[in-house]
Amino acid sequence: MELLVSLLAGAVGGNVAGAVAKPLNQGTLINSIAGIVGGGLGGQILSALGAGGLASSGGLDIGAIVGQLASGGVGGGVVLAIVGVVRNLLAK
Repeated sequence: MELLVSLLAGAVGGNVAGAVAKPLNQGTLINSIAGIVGGGLGGQILSALGAGGLASSGGLDIGAIVGQLASGGVGGGVVLAIVGVVRNLLAK
């Protein structure tokens, strides 16, 4: 369940990051894919590190869900930023 929340939050985070940073926007599909990858990685990395205790509590309480949403969204935005920068550099 936590992974699913991270993946969905990552997709949203990737699309929000694309909407906010227009030069990094890669379109809805690539924003979503990069966000899903980043959300999954971000959620798993923070869970493994035990960051803040929220992402690693393993339950379905509100704290764990908020932690997964935050880590997934941030991870999705970060991976989209990386993908956008790399694609923009390759296009030049």
